[in-house]
Order: sequence, then C-alpha cells, then structure tokens
Amino acid sequence: MSKLILVPTPIGNLEDITLRAIRILKEADLILAEDTRTSGVLLKHLGVGTLMRSYHQHNEHKVVDEIAEKIESGKTIALISDAGTPGISDPGFLLVRECLRRNIPVETLPGPTAFVPALVNSGLPSDRFVFEGFLPQKKGRQTRLNELKEETRTMIFYESPFRLVKSLEQFSEAFGKERQASVSRELSKMFEENKRGTLEELATHFKAKNVKGEIVIIVGGCEE
Repeated sequence: MSKLILVPTPIGNLEDITLRAIRILKEADLILAEDTRTSGVLLKHLGVGTLMRSYHQHNEHKVVDEIAEKIESGKTIALISDAGTPGISDPGFLLVRECLRRNIPVETLPGPTAFVPALVNSGLPSDRFVFEGFLPQKKGRQTRLNELKEETRTMIFYESPFRLVKSLEQFSEAFGKERQASVSRELSKMFEENKRGTLEELATHFKAKNVKGEIVIIVGGCEE
C-alpha cells in the first residue's frame, strides 16, 4: 500500500540509523529531503540510490498537494530531514496533516532526535518536561519567557551557536541566575559537549568559547 513514511536520520554519528530505516529508504519510490546535498552524503554512505527531491520550509506550502497526489497515485514516499526526526523543529507537519486529511496512511519510524539524549544527560527531572524548540528570535520572545517563569516542568530549547550566550543571559534574567541547566552540543559527534551548572555559570563558560554545532538547552523547572 502506498503511504508517507517519516524516517529519522542520524544527528551526527552516521551509525545511528536503524536497519529498518535503511531498508525503507531503499524501497521507497521517492525520498523527500530537506537539503539533497546534505542527505546525499548519508544516502551514499548507506548505499541508497533512491531518487531524491527537495522538501523544506521554503517550498513545503507549495508542494504539499502535489506530493499527496503522488502518494494517492500509488507511490510510497519517505520524508527525511537534514538530521533527526522530521517534524520536530523541521518540515513535516504540513505534509502529515494533509495526508491524514486525505486518509493517506502515515507511518513514523522511531529514531534519533537531539532533545532526548540531551534531556536524559542533563541530570534534571525527565519524568515531566515541556519541549519549546526554537523560541521566537524577536517578536514574542520576551512574552514567551515571561509565560514560562512559573513552569514547573523541565524545559527544552533548541538554539543556534550564535545566540547561545545571549539566550543563556535572557534565561538567567527570566528564570533566575541560580536556576540549574544544561547545554548539549555536537551530540553523538567527536567533540560532543554536555555542560551542566547554573544559568549564570553556563553563560560565563560559553562566553569564553568559540561555540559550534547544534545546541540543546535544558532548564530546570520552577520549584513548586
């Protein structure tokens, strides 16, 4: 049966992909990739020769209907992002929603996503947490931080290396400089770093560094 299949890809180490994911990528009629050049390196490494097509945040609104129609015509399409699970701070939601609206089967494979290892590694409570992803860069950012001041669950944020220190300083101002937190970067890669401490300590630590890589910030919740 034709369907849409969401396939997680490694967030760093290329060995972090399942045998099932490799099989599905080989069997699919088409792979939708956020960046075909980036995904091309992975697919070549895996020995996958399936045809690829770009699917990213700048074109997803335009091509959703066309892709859904391809599946309806009998094609099985796999969706991948540059790294991790599609739909988690990456394109995917619009296509999944449209497929479900048309009663097209959607299957999602388990696999890599950056926030899970960062959360578990942080040492902060992981029984209850809230995933915030990327906060708005300008409009609405301070409003959202104010709304989170009384959040008692552990909070998870994604951030770019260029905004890391500024974000830690903003978090310190909003949540208190003594709030416990953790910063994870380059997860699963050679230079992986997991740094724990107060928000103030983390801001000081990363001010002195030239930070690279994808960033996950874990912040402890407000004490009840």
